[in-house]
Amino acid sequence: MLKNSMLNKLVLLVFTFSFVSLSYANNPPEYNSQKALEKVLQSHIGKVVYLDFWASWCGPCRKSFPWMNAIQEKYSSQGFVVVSVNLDANKPLATQFLKETPASFDVIYDPKGSIAKKLAIKGMPSSMIIGRDGQIKSSHTGFNNKKSVGYENEVKQLLLSSNH
Repeated sequence: MLKNSMLNKLVLLVFTFSFVSLSYANNPPEYNSQKALEKVLQSHIGKVVYLDFWASWCGPCRKSFPWMNAIQEKYSSQGFVVVSVNLDANKPLATQFLKETPASFDVIYDPKGSIAKKLAIKGMPSSMIIGRDGQIKSSHTGFNNKKSVGYENEVKQLLLSSNH
């Protein structure tokens, strides 16, 4: 489980952007990243969400994308979705990565890393599993085959125990 401060950060991130738009007037790219994530997360309210933070230079990220595509396909009918946030400052690097390693899920671009800073992301890839109630249930850094088994088990448990 995450500390309350992490949960508070996500709740703040998702539900208060519309009230602070004036403070972002001088920094539209950051505001657009946050608004894009807010919109995507709001469209998935009531679902279990795997929120993934990645960058083109991250080796384990290349391995996580096929897994994320597969797990979304496997559990989407049960109310599961993957959402990713790219942290590359140079969008062409992310675009090239996605050509080589396609994503069948939403990709939000956060070139200034503002979302990652708000959520205190420490490494790549990092992920959060969010329950149907919109609360962060777990947070992870890194990806490999052993870790992916645990991540999938967490997702399955949330899908089974959550109300539809």
